[in-house]
Amino acid sequence: MAQNNRMQYLATCAVSIATMTTSTAAFWSAPILPKFHNNETSISLTSNEISWVVAIMAPGMVTGSLVPSFVSDKFGRRVTLLTSAFPFIVGTVFVLCATEAWSLYIGRFLWGIGFGMITTVSSVYLSEIANKEIRGTLTAITRFMSSFGALLVLGIGSYVTYQVLSYFMIVLPICYFLACWRIPESPYYLLKEGKVDSARKALLRLSGSKNDKMVEEKLSLMRSDVRREMLRSSSVKELLTGKQYRKAVIMSAGLRFTQMFAGTLPIQQYIGRIIQQSNSGFQVSTALVIFGIVRFIVGIISPVIVDKMGRRPLLIYSYLGSFVMLTSVGIYFFFQKIVGIQEESSNPFRYIVFIGIVSSIVISGIGYDTLIFIIPSEIFPMNVRSVASTTLNVFTALLSFVAVKGYQPLEDWTGLYGVFWFYASMALSGAVFSHFFVLETKGKSLREIQIELQGNIYDDSDEDSKKVTTDDVKENTELKELT
Repeated sequence: MAQNNRMQYLATCAVSIATMTTSTAAFWSAPILPKFHNNETSISLTSNEISWVVAIMAPGMVTGSLVPSFVSDKFGRRVTLLTSAFPFIVGTVFVLCATEAWSLYIGRFLWGIGFGMITTVSSVYLSEIANKEIRGTLTAITRFMSSFGALLVLGIGSYVTYQVLSYFMIVLPICYFLACWRIPESPYYLLKEGKVDSARKALLRLSGSKNDKMVEEKLSLMRSDVRREMLRSSSVKELLTGKQYRKAVIMSAGLRFTQMFAGTLPIQQYIGRIIQQSNSGFQVSTALVIFGIVRFIVGIISPVIVDKMGRRPLLIYSYLGSFVMLTSVGIYFFFQKIVGIQEESSNPFRYIVFIGIVSSIVISGIGYDTLIFIIPSEIFPMNVRSVASTTLNVFTALLSFVAVKGYQPLEDWTGLYGVFWFYASMALSGAVFSHFFVLETKGKSLREIQIELQGNIYDDSDEDSKKVTTDDVKENTELKELT
């Protein structure tokens, strides 16, 4: 890594421990549910109670996504990251001490709050501290660590007790709290608050440069951008109705919608059952471990690829690749039901389901599953960035609830082949959507992206911002007065 990017990578590593914590919380249920069913814990739960334990994180994610809209803009990105550790710690205490279902509900709900806070603020923070040349790589690193967290839970969860896995869940938030204690605040946020001296110091740390002139030039550009963007409203209403944000909103919402209904999350939740129904001969525990390893490897590859290829072509090709894989899995289940393929020993195509699902995971992990988090952090201007991140997280949580809860009714109605063909059709829709509506952001500064998205509207706001001159605003108070 380049020496002047060292602090940016260190800050990303600290944030990555937080994103790793979210994935361990999300995948905790995969190895734990069999323990509940096999009475390997001291907690006795009905099937209905178990389903609520799994589902209760989604409402928590909605709540957690709303918190940063206040905390992040009031106290800063760093403070929000630090605060998010407490719901995980307190939630894990409830999980560890649980003797009844309600304690698990509270614990998982609190995990959802921490999950929502981290996913909302981490992408905003990284987009604001990163140089444009490595911005995609830094965000993709957090996705890699998320995959690593999933691997740990899936790999060890089946072989340790409920208590041991839960203790592991309390260590991670403590680790990322300590790691994030030393990271610098976002210079953009500090400028928004009028703390120019603090922003200068943060920028010096992040750039690792001793060239004061270069730092001052970059700071001047940042001040100009923040001044322009803070002249505008930052409400949800402004985000959804403002003409200047329309393209960014359509891009982000469309990508989240097609990604979620292309089956990424439902397949992850139901992969064990799908493997059982495929008669492939794989043990569920083995499939879970391989699944975790594949996600981990993809996490290593994606940071390398995401800044080598453009965002738009990678989106298109990954959606098309998933379309092919998901279609092939659907075809297998169609022939299984119509022709009656049942015996695994005599079925020469019995590995199609496993290979198709794993290939889809690889393709989507390198492509759209990573890029749907990178692109929104790049295309929204400063004044609505936190609001946009919060709104997208709430939107995603609602979509995830519908997608996961809708899996079983869809299977009952159409069979597994209908489920996978539906996912394939959504993947194809994602490719079409990316071709016609997604802007290429690779190698562009946040300013250049806004100029391309907003066109004349951005130019008009630039003229408005010129009315606010440096002489009119005093150092350390100028931007604060504008808000």
